[in-house]
Amino acid sequence: MSDDLAAAGRPEVLAARRIVVKVGSSSLTTAAGGLDPERLRVLADVLAETRARGSEVVLVSSGAIAAGLAPLGLKRRPRGLAAQQAAASVGQGLLVHRYTEELGRHGITVGQVLLTVDDVARRGSYRNAQQTFTKLLELGVLPIVNENDTVATGEIRFGDNDRLAALVAHLVRADLLVLLSDVDALYDGPPSRPGAQRIAEVRSRADLADVVVGSAGAAGVGTGGMVTKIDAASIATDSGIPVVLTSAPLAAEALAAQPVGTLFHATGKRRPGRLLWLRHTADVAGALVLDAGAVRAVVERRASLLAAGITGVEGDFVAGDPVELRGPDGTPVARGLVNFDAAELPRLLGRSSKELKRELGPAYEREVVHRDDLVVL
Repeated sequence: MSDDLAAAGRPEVLAARRIVVKVGSSSLTTAAGGLDPERLRVLADVLAETRARGSEVVLVSSGAIAAGLAPLGLKRRPRGLAAQQAAASVGQGLLVHRYTEELGRHGITVGQVLLTVDDVARRGSYRNAQQTFTKLLELGVLPIVNENDTVATGEIRFGDNDRLAALVAHLVRADLLVLLSDVDALYDGPPSRPGAQRIAEVRSRADLADVVVGSAGAAGVGTGGMVTKIDAASIATDSGIPVVLTSAPLAAEALAAQPVGTLFHATGKRRPGRLLWLRHTADVAGALVLDAGAVRAVVERRASLLAAGITGVEGDFVAGDPVELRGPDGTPVARGLVNFDAAELPRLLGRSSKELKRELGPAYEREVVHRDDLVVL
């Protein structure tokens, strides 16, 4: 390790051995919408340098739709879904080809991984994706990840690659997430506003209480804004993964642990994959309505949910499905994997475990949702 790196001020970054880097469309493209070869070359050099220091890298790269604009004669990102998918179809190959060439100069092999929401929202697909990443990294490949824009519909999208990057960071058990954008840090107001101050570190949600951010993408080619980056940082840090937010031109400094951008400290601990899946990506199949006592038990005491505290059942689900737990006023308070079918539950509601065991047998003494399969929202 060089003296400069040893003197750097962010030990979380220096200690990271598996890093997810996300780069936005506006950081890779020209004003006309096509890929900027120089920007992509510089990024590839930074990623290669990071790997040379002994860290594994996964790149979540936007830019497929933006890369397809110029070849299709489009001046701006199209609004229609079909046109976006067509641009992604053309641009995805161009994007990966460029990365293959630029990283190939450093002797690095790249692998393309296209994901949809289903790949992280379904437990089986989640495990398959995890195994794929594990093998790619074992083989020394640098995975390049993007949402599969060519087939994703408006109803089944991550919404932006910031959120995708946070979920991938958990999926690959990363030690660090770096979000590269066209803004060099998080500020307490719009950076263009006179007097706006850079926020160097965020240690808790309280540090964001007075932050005012916008949501527009830059240059007409991106979809995310600072709101999505804060949300992504929240997903990652809540799962024990620190986050650095800065601009693409400062990527080298950020990955060398220099105090640029904004460092979001980890606020939670690493969670089992199924719990992150439950909290952020699972499509709930129904809902259970809880009385006030059950809400307190689940939320405050982190207890399992018993039939005695349930007052209503909504939806059509089977044992093992994710369901939403709602308070008496309908407010969602948690999510969990239910142990009974929807058709079984009505006759169990409001009854104690001992009563159910006595009348229906030992199989009905178990929790409706076990605390190990439950996340509080």
